[in-house]
Amino acid sequence: MSQTLDEIMKKNIALMTACDVAYQQWEHEPILDFDTDERVGERLGWTATPTKSLFLSFKSGGHALLLTHKDARLDSKSVKALMGQRPSIASNEEMIATLGCVPGAVCPFGLPEHIPLLVDDTLFGFDTLMYTPGPPEFTFAFAAKDLTVLLSALPNPIHLLGQPADA
Repeated sequence: MSQTLDEIMKKNIALMTACDVAYQQWEHEPILDFDTDERVGERLGWTATPTKSLFLSFKSGGHALLLTHKDARLDSKSVKALMGQRPSIASNEEMIATLGCVPGAVCPFGLPEHIPLLVDDTLFGFDTLMYTPGPPEFTFAFAAKDLTVLLSALPNPIHLLGQPADA
């Protein structure tokens, strides 16, 4: 049984608190697409780098979540090299049933423990990162330097996904 959006949000707040990571929080209209994200971001004056979480599935029945920059594309070859199998983006129904998130607002933290988190290593080069902590009407931002601390506190398998040499 998947978790509720409120439970996901509480896990995110608990993670930030336990890791002593300072974060900003905004409540706004639900963001479920990039157009709304840009409109809300402009209105609220966001300067943090937006992230995107892609819920991936594998033919073996397994899953992974890719945390990357909002403009990045899925690099299936790099994921296959890392995970040993070619990924596809999971269906909305599969994602909802497994994670409890809503399409367009997938949270990278608070995942079921068995789901690996693939982290695009380019995220470490930014000053501040922002993401949806479950409910699509909330956005959190934190210093990118704290990403390592947050990842180390998670029970999930963590894999860094580097950029290919020709990118």
